[in-house]
Amino acid sequence: MKRVIHWFRRDLRVTDNTALSEAARRAEHVLPVFILEDALRTGPDVGAARLAFLLNSLEALRKNLTELGYQLLVHRGKSPEVLPKLCADLGAEAVFANKRYEPYAEARDQRVFNALNAAGVGFELFKDAVVWEEQEILTQAGKPFTVYTPYAKAWKLKAASAPRGRLRMLAHPQGSTFDRQCDLPPVDLAGIAQGLKPSPAPAGERAALERLRKFMCGPVYEYGAHRNFPAVDGTSLLSPHLRCGTIGIRTILAALAKAREAAVTPAQRQSCEVYLNELIWREFYLQIVHNFPRVTKGAFRPEYDELQWSDNQHHFEAWCAGMTGYPIVDAAMRCLNATGNMHNRLRMIVAMFLTKDLLINWQWGERYFMQQLMDGDLAANNGGWQWSAGTGTDAAPYFRIFNPVSQGEKFDPQGEFVRRWIPELASLPDQCVHRPWERPLGTGGSSYPPRIVRHEEQRLKCLAMFGAVKKTVRP
Repeated sequence: MKRVIHWFRRDLRVTDNTALSEAARRAEHVLPVFILEDALRTGPDVGAARLAFLLNSLEALRKNLTELGYQLLVHRGKSPEVLPKLCADLGAEAVFANKRYEPYAEARDQRVFNALNAAGVGFELFKDAVVWEEQEILTQAGKPFTVYTPYAKAWKLKAASAPRGRLRMLAHPQGSTFDRQCDLPPVDLAGIAQGLKPSPAPAGERAALERLRKFMCGPVYEYGAHRNFPAVDGTSLLSPHLRCGTIGIRTILAALAKAREAAVTPAQRQSCEVYLNELIWREFYLQIVHNFPRVTKGAFRPEYDELQWSDNQHHFEAWCAGMTGYPIVDAAMRCLNATGNMHNRLRMIVAMFLTKDLLINWQWGERYFMQQLMDGDLAANNGGWQWSAGTGTDAAPYFRIFNPVSQGEKFDPQGEFVRRWIPELASLPDQCVHRPWERPLGTGGSSYPPRIVRHEEQRLKCLAMFGAVKKTVRP
């Protein structure tokens, strides 16, 4: 083929990019394109932090491509309409892209295929975002896995492929040649970014690779011990990069394998294994979304769509604002609202508090997270919320109920994280920073709100709510 468009989507990198690598191998000219669809900017689940990270990553991609002699064309519109027009203007014979697995993305790709096919243009999709796709790991009965542990065991029995190389530099840079051939107006990324808060985390492929390097140089060996403590820098912080595709999963796995080989103690090797398990969760939830698309609209276990959730708007708004009276919950929510980030342990705590203390539908929280999280991903977010709510893929679901006080005391024992995000509690002694209602007189914290519910009471209500549904389900 002479000219191929590589359609960048959630793969904003020039290294270990399957579709981009294939385009460079099979075509004389690769034309990099990104389409800024309205849904990326104005959809109901759009978050400012995620959009800022995307735009910054896109600008970093543009610079990386320029250094290699390529010009990134960025256009606005609907992909099924823009791509055939670009192919006609630029003389492209095919469009290459990396596969997406969410139902809405798959439906969009089908529309793109139909539009390009009608125009006589090829459309090829490649596996890239995952190591194993939705039908590559199945049970002995040939069915998709619905429980994580056996899925992870099967996942580990297969050998992952090595990372792809870096896009080669052009002998003769493209310059603006192809841009001048295109009738569609380019997009001003800087103009779109105006009015958004700066991304709270470094974006782009170089930032992702540097973060990976630092994590694998030492913190990965303490990951198993530190990953549950939000006041400790014990996680990889790569989730926004994986979500945006500024780093590839094979690149991470290759670095992890090297780190495991360099481990000197069993504990260090076990810590690497714990991190691998977290990466596998991501693929587990992606295959769940693909094989059971109903989870994007309701409970994985359909009987739990009948749960009689509370519609207390005041409680929900207090949860969103970090004003519930439970310090670990409120600190986590204030951190999310300010930074677009939330530690994984805290995600479980606040999700369980919303669904099992406030008894509010998990879908309310799922939507709020997608609007706030810098790494907001449909599959991981949906899977995490349904796990916490007890409606998802879990062998022992609804009767797992976190106590927000004991969770805070266990994973933030000195209240360091709480004090960072709730300054009104900064002067409280350690023994009551997670129980401000027990504070001694004259120790501060009077401006902090009282508890909006009592956990002990709500726990019983939650069990009764789930029990009522269980009784109506036939064995």
